[in-house]
Amino acid sequence: MMTGISMVDLKGQYNRIKDEIDGRMQEVVGTAAFIKGPQVKLFEDHLSRYLGVNHVIGCGNGTDALQIALMALGLKPGDEVITADFTFIATVEVIALLGLKPVLVDVDPDTYTIDIEKLEKAITRRTKAIIPVHLFGQCADMEPILLLAQKHHLFVIEDSAQATGATYTFADGTVKHAGTMGHIGTTSFFPSKNLGCYGDGGALFTNDDAIADKIRMVANHGMRVRYHHEMIGVNSRLDTLQAAVLDVKLKYLDNYNRARQSAAEYYDSAFEGVPGLMIPFRADNSSHIFHQYTVVLDEDVDRSALMNYLQQKGIPSMIYYPIPLHRQEALGDARGNDVDFPVTEMLCNRVLSLPMHTELTEEQLGYISNSVVEFLANR
Repeated sequence: MMTGISMVDLKGQYNRIKDEIDGRMQEVVGTAAFIKGPQVKLFEDHLSRYLGVNHVIGCGNGTDALQIALMALGLKPGDEVITADFTFIATVEVIALLGLKPVLVDVDPDTYTIDIEKLEKAITRRTKAIIPVHLFGQCADMEPILLLAQKHHLFVIEDSAQATGATYTFADGTVKHAGTMGHIGTTSFFPSKNLGCYGDGGALFTNDDAIADKIRMVANHGMRVRYHHEMIGVNSRLDTLQAAVLDVKLKYLDNYNRARQSAAEYYDSAFEGVPGLMIPFRADNSSHIFHQYTVVLDEDVDRSALMNYLQQKGIPSMIYYPIPLHRQEALGDARGNDVDFPVTEMLCNRVLSLPMHTELTEEQLGYISNSVVEFLANR
């Protein structure tokens, strides 16, 4: 049994850039500017240039980013917000928290991102916004989403927590980063993300100066000027230590994403022609930076047995996501019948994510993929 395989190897990644990280964190400790220190603005500026977007505003975490985005757009209780059924609950949680109505839509069977045809059918006169989720490292199909939004006068908030660094190519050849195409983009810097900090953190992106101004107000207790509160806001900020870490890691983001893509290519090659699973789909109009490497098992494969087999061999695996949002008790009225979400139901029953991170060795990749193939051959 091979030891030391993890879903995400943050320690190994840290060890390769330890001196830079330690030095930047010591700068923050030395100045004691732990809140809104100069490293926050520096990182925001660097990420803004990397993404090609006018404004990057740091906040406390990715969930806060989604909530702040909805608050900044001035949506009212009862307004409908459409998003994908196959995602983490944070995307929908903030909609419900603000008294808005989440409307769930099934996903595309190839990309697992929001189904465009079903999205269009879900739009009503009460719809005010769409939140496409860029899942597992690949962009949702943004061009038709933006056209629908323009046609129906809707806001678009991109949830790009799993796709920082991914790009989308429009029909005219224009290339844009995930999170920079809608009215607002949001992301998470949770440690396991492609660009992750050493705690909690998040950010919002926009090209609209007025929206950026409103975002900054919402995130800072609703004030532009200290003690002058123009609206009800929240207290959500990216702390200086995390910004210092992220500013170092941003320099390596493209290399990190290439390492993930290389690992994915190894898996693809190992699983080519192997009966029992389907490898991740790559859309022609989006790069895939593999926040997760997620296979879809055939219906007759016992997923729990495979996970147990891998665990016995020292290989972790995860299910993202085991329960669809439309069956989550907390969402109440947003829930529907299983027949309305056949792709999501299928994915929840059959997806499995294998170890994926920047530190995977060829020996580890070979051991993991051979173990999966052995199980499928002997089932």
